[in-house]
Amino acid sequence: TLGPRGMDKMLIDSLGDITITSDGATILEEIDVQHPAAKMMIEVAKTQDKEVGDGTTTSVLLAGALLGKADELMNDNIHPSIIIAGYQAASDKALETLEKASIDVDMDDRETLMKLSNTSMRSKAVTNERDHLSGVVIDAIKQIIEHRNGKIIADVDNVQIVKKIGQSLVETMLVKGIIVDKEVVHAGMPKKIKDARIALIDTALEIKKTEINAEIRITSPGSIKAFLDSEADMLKKKADQVVATGANVVFCQKGMDDMAQHYLAKAGVLGAKSVKKSDMEKLAKATGGKVISNLVDLKSQDLGVCGLVEEKKIGNDRMIFVEECKDPQAVAIFIRAGLERMLDEAERSLNDALHVIADVAEVPQMVAGGGAIEMEIAKAVREHAAQVGGREQLAIEAFADALEVIPRTLA
Repeated sequence: TLGPRGMDKMLIDSLGDITITSDGATILEEIDVQHPAAKMMIEVAKTQDKEVGDGTTTSVLLAGALLGKADELMNDNIHPSIIIAGYQAASDKALETLEKASIDVDMDDRETLMKLSNTSMRSKAVTNERDHLSGVVIDAIKQIIEHRNGKIIADVDNVQIVKKIGQSLVETMLVKGIIVDKEVVHAGMPKKIKDARIALIDTALEIKKTEINAEIRITSPGSIKAFLDSEADMLKKKADQVVATGANVVFCQKGMDDMAQHYLAKAGVLGAKSVKKSDMEKLAKATGGKVISNLVDLKSQDLGVCGLVEEKKIGNDRMIFVEECKDPQAVAIFIRAGLERMLDEAERSLNDALHVIADVAEVPQMVAGGGAIEMEIAKAVREHAAQVGGREQLAIEAFADALEVIPRTLA
């Protein structure tokens, strides 16, 4: 699956689900292996995917080649401790060479960033639209970059990826805000709010059930009405607390009673319930609001703001788009494609590209691709081996030979 000659693989799991991909980490995750060394290779790919986000196939090829060379050395009666020491010395030299060969990257140099992003998508199914997707990825990462203690942090978790079948990959777009995969809870609520003031609530807008089994004895019809009215008053009080802050949009992480929905609708408030915790956190980052756990603590300064909140119909589903946020620290990429499998592959490809650009933002350096850097490192490691001498030299040379598996595979 490596490089431009790499082919997509069709994987069928035990349940009959089909995955078509050339992503190394995805392929290895689907493979069921028992051998301890093979399990270790899968761990290598998973760690690479988690830490870097791309380069999983390269890391597995390198690890496999290093193990193969180590096996040959052990067959020549070279002790494992000598092989480990040689590999460690070669690894240190390789890192030193990488530093020397690296080229500084300017985050304002869009052309270079496009090339870096395109490289991660070139061998994927989305390659024909890679220029458009790369533009989306670069804009997303530039938007979420933070400066903490003199360091640049680009957390890919602040980029929400939402996918919906329909249209084509070209319609994939960046939303400067968040997409909530919920619909407006009440038919009487507005479907579009401009200059939105958003309340983010992590408590239920409904009457709490008692923790103990209670029985209420009602003897007259008037008592029933009084009981129901008191419930309605409690819900109206909750709705009024929200409206009093000036909020015209409410996102609730928990439930929302029908009566509370009615009162909010009467006040012209757009509302959604059962919003995911991860979406609530992203909404807070995008709008500058605070997630409040107690309605009593809700103040007007806790509200998030954005230019537009609108419910849109996408295919058969309705979704709420929170857009036109001012300098959002969380954004959304909305992926469109005609096939479910293309959507999945586009998500994997965008995830790889996002990690690549985020890595460059944090460590603004790059090296040449196409196996060139591996050849350069192999050359430097071989020169270093000649100076070491002894049996350790054989292990260092084996490390250099293993590095050449990348250009050999690409060729």
